[in-house]
Amino acid sequence: MDHLDEISIEELQDALDNVEGKKPTQRLLAAIAYKNGLTQTELAEWYDVQRRTIYSWLKRLDTDASLEQAVTDAHRSGRKRKLSEQEQKEFEDAVHESPEEVGIDAPAWTPALVQQYLHETYGVEYSIPSCRRLLKEAGLSYQKPRRTVAEADADEQEAFRDELKKSGGRWTPQ
Repeated sequence: MDHLDEISIEELQDALDNVEGKKPTQRLLAAIAYKNGLTQTELAEWYDVQRRTIYSWLKRLDTDASLEQAVTDAHRSGRKRKLSEQEQKEFEDAVHESPEEVGIDAPAWTPALVQQYLHETYGVEYSIPSCRRLLKEAGLSYQKPRRTVAEADADEQEAFRDELKKSGGRWTPQ
């Protein structure tokens, strides 16, 4: 590639010292290896990517921008959240209480219950997997019944069973 002829290995190594992140580092290391005689095909096998990807990584360096900027991806904001920051805070506060506290007749939060709550309260539609993610982001974890060891303390076993009955094996605060 002609455009890498204008860039020295030392410049690539200096840029490597100044970048952060896996992808920019990979791209610079691939360019250094290419300058040291490895083929794009060999690099593609090393990094377990298509040869075209290696070509794109190397082509990125053909720019007037600094090498650090050339190997770094632009920020991607992603999809806008359906809940505002205030609504998200209110939701998190609500799921840290029992559903009964917010007027829902249920023993514990489930993703389906969260989906219904969000639709009724904020008028937004979330999928069940997204509701699981929201519960996790709110600091809750899914609690499953676990087998108890026969030698375990009888009082602890009873306390566990009581807690399990209360949660119904559902999402509870950590």
